[in-house]
Amino acid sequence: MRTIGTVVRGIRTPIIKENADLKNIVVDSILNAKESEGFEFHDKDIVAITEAVVGIAEGNYATVDDIATDIKNKFNNPEELGIVFPILSRNRFSLILKGIARSTKKLYVLLSFPSDEVGNGILDEDKLDNSKYTLGSVITEEEYEETFGDWIHPFTGINMIHFYRDLIKDEGCEPVFILSNNEKEILNYTKNVINCDIHTRLKTKKVLEQNGAKVYGLFEILNAPVNGSGYNEKYGLLGSNKSTEERLKLFPQTGQTLVEEIQKILKEKTGKTIEVMVYGDGAFKDPVGGIWELADPVVSPAHTSGLIGTPNEIKLKYVSDNKFPNLEGDALKEAIKKEIRNKEADLKGQMITEGTTPRRLTDLIGSLCDLTSGSGDKGTPVVFIQGYFDNLSND
Repeated sequence: MRTIGTVVRGIRTPIIKENADLKNIVVDSILNAKESEGFEFHDKDIVAITEAVVGIAEGNYATVDDIATDIKNKFNNPEELGIVFPILSRNRFSLILKGIARSTKKLYVLLSFPSDEVGNGILDEDKLDNSKYTLGSVITEEEYEETFGDWIHPFTGINMIHFYRDLIKDEGCEPVFILSNNEKEILNYTKNVINCDIHTRLKTKKVLEQNGAKVYGLFEILNAPVNGSGYNEKYGLLGSNKSTEERLKLFPQTGQTLVEEIQKILKEKTGKTIEVMVYGDGAFKDPVGGIWELADPVVSPAHTSGLIGTPNEIKLKYVSDNKFPNLEGDALKEAIKKEIRNKEADLKGQMITEGTTPRRLTDLIGSLCDLTSGSGDKGTPVVFIQGYFDNLSND
């Protein structure tokens, strides 16, 4: 009888650089791990690769000048621009902001409050509660400094408005900050707008366009190459990360081809159909800092077909308490196993599923992988998962 369910292994690989043969590096690393650890392959095992090494290997980079050039072309050399709802992140947004500032002379920055889209704080919420301002207020830069300007983020130790202000000025651009949770507030300053939000980007762009703005989303900046730069046709600058002080790594462009090639090679070498995915940020929220991890536009930009869908699981506690209240021990386990084997193909909406997690498989698995690989020095950009699709009835 099996005593272990899902097993997750972080797989160490060589350091991935530009133009690396990533598919063979991934396959070789998995096969080496198999020999080292003594596990066997099964159908429906999962190999996951972090998007960072996919983008690195394909050389999907762009410079700050590339960003500035694309913006100048799209807005016809604008004297002024407005940006709406950027996230507060040195890694994710500082180089993008530098490129935007480099493209114009005056920049209006509309920030949401009390935090950005993914939970990075911008002010002391206790002070907000005891001030004259509400979530529906418009707060000028001067008003912010008077009431909230001494606020320092507890994790980073900096105030991002001050950081962004200095960055914009260093590009010879004049910054003006406004705090508002209404995207239309930017139109009181300029009609040339870049909406920088991630998960609400289509709605924000539509609202601004309907109110007379000329709008491009970040997903439309570098959605095609500029002077031979990297790009991402679907997501543009969304999902990018700082590489150097003048260069960004973009969200991977060729992930779908990669996962299908790796699946094919693994089938040839192991005889098993192994699912493969590329993952980025996990979709979870830090309970202390309040930061929602998902700064990428999606958790998984590429995955094989066996990872499409959502779990179809029954809640064991519910079945035990409600259907078999008088059974215990082996009799209870066998009754529940039978219940699992005989469950309907689609349990959506039924009470027997209450308390399960009706999220996409790629979001759940990607979150598991992100927590496994981490974002620092673990050296495991590949994650190997076994038993994820098993349940109690699989002996």
